[in-house]
Amino acid sequence: MGQGIHAAIIMDGNGRWAQARGLPRIAGHRAGADTVRRVVRASPELEITGLTLYAFSSDNWRRPKTEVGTLMNLLSRYLRSEADELHDSGVRLSIIGRRDRLPASVVEAIEWAEARTAGGRRLHLRVAVDYSARDAILSAAILAKDGMSRESIAQALAPDVDLLIRTGGEQRLSDFLLWECAYAELIFTPRMWPDFDAVDLRRAMDEFRRRERRFGGVPAGWVPDREVNGTSRWLR
Repeated sequence: MGQGIHAAIIMDGNGRWAQARGLPRIAGHRAGADTVRRVVRASPELEITGLTLYAFSSDNWRRPKTEVGTLMNLLSRYLRSEADELHDSGVRLSIIGRRDRLPASVVEAIEWAEARTAGGRRLHLRVAVDYSARDAILSAAILAKDGMSRESIAQALAPDVDLLIRTGGEQRLSDFLLWECAYAELIFTPRMWPDFDAVDLRRAMDEFRRRERRFGGVPAGWVPDREVNGTSRWLR
């Protein structure tokens, strides 16, 4: 898989989307699964080679048991139904996060889907389930305790994120890829996740490409003019 853009998306707004239409919250989650399919299909054409989706956080266990159970069933069905298309499209699927608290049927579906798509090279799709960035960083630090460094911790985590998108209007990271998003470009959209589509993804990519990423440096092509009162001025 060549060098490309690693995008990450916090898929927010499913429940509010459903409630605004007088539907049960689970209807929003089902509609959100359709959005995942659209976004995954569109990503490779936009030079996205890595895509990480926030599906279920470690804090989401606090939701009503009926909703959590339905989400787990939906995840299991998605993995079983989509793995063949992902395989045929050259998409490798990985699930990040804890597995010890997931139902056995979900773990079985995860392992089957990961094995089925292991050869994908066009897009690496990571889905975060029972995921906490703080826990992931802590685990990486523990594993690297005999030779802790930025590099050793980074190797235990997902790749650095270039572009983070959050749907649903909220503007926070919510314990998602905190290390990996150190220099990510952030885009927040009021669009609810079920309404998000390939056009929205393309617009986000267009905005990403308009931004100048300096990683703590100065803009490309800028040179020092002269020092004034001990402070360097810069001219383009």
